Amino acid sequence: MAETETQDKETQIPTNLRLLLILEEVARRGVGVKPSDLVETLGLAKPTVHRLLQTAESEGFLQRDLDGRSYGPGHRLRLLSVNTMSSEHLRTARLAILRSVAEKVGETCNLAIPDREGMIYLDRVETKWPLRIQLPVGTQVPFHCTASGKMYLSTLRQKTLDGFLAAGNLQPQTERSLTDPKVLRAEIKNITENRYSTDDEEFMAGMTALAVPVLDGQGRLVGTLSVHAPTQRHDVNSLMSFLGILQKGAGELSALLNE
Repeated sequence: MAETETQDKETQIPTNLRLLLILEEVARRGVGVKPSDLVETLGLAKPTVHRLLQTAESEGFLQRDLDGRSYGPGHRLRLLSVNTMSSEHLRTARLAILRSVAEKVGETCNLAIPDREGMIYLDRVETKWPLRIQLPVGTQVPFHCTASGKMYLSTLRQKTLDGFLAAGNLQPQTERSLTDPKVLRAEIKNITENRYSTDDEEFMAGMTALAVPVLDGQGRLVGTLSVHAPTQRHDVNSLMSFLGILQKGAGELSALLNE
């Protein structure tokens, strides 16, 4: 885009809207965004984009990716997303869907969202059984050894997944945790093909789980819907009988988020 054309277009965008447009574009893309991408897409001048990116980074709304050039959501933008999703109207409707799923399967159901270091439980409806797994709302769990976390990993770009597996942070939580990158990669490949993920006592001994993706209007994962159960009541194979119920619930959650 020619410099004069960029300057003309920039003057049409109110000053107090420019940073919001940058944050919106970074969130919309869902991958690391370079300043040049924002110049081209938004029509803002290069100095303006760099200045606003520096401001957003210093205030914690954006953060640099590992390449040092691209930007992704910072902790304050992620917190803004969580707070938005937790607004009274959305949460009431969301909990109604979770309760319906939990009643049908008879076990605890969770809605989890990805954060920088793991999956965070955003909502949870407990089973009525006295024997239950205690993982309250706000709990953060690892990516590599949970059904929700592996579901998220299956949606990453190959380069990002390679970086995660190469980082060497696959710490065992139980003797069943997948800590070999090759084995975990094969598991993630199956999850990508099947569109569901399981946890066979990989995160917690005596607990199994099944998770499915909750997608946005562009088909990107925004969260996971999962069911957890003690092994005394369900192994992974018996949890699979709930797959259709979970998928239907995830579809309803997607429709709610995309209204």
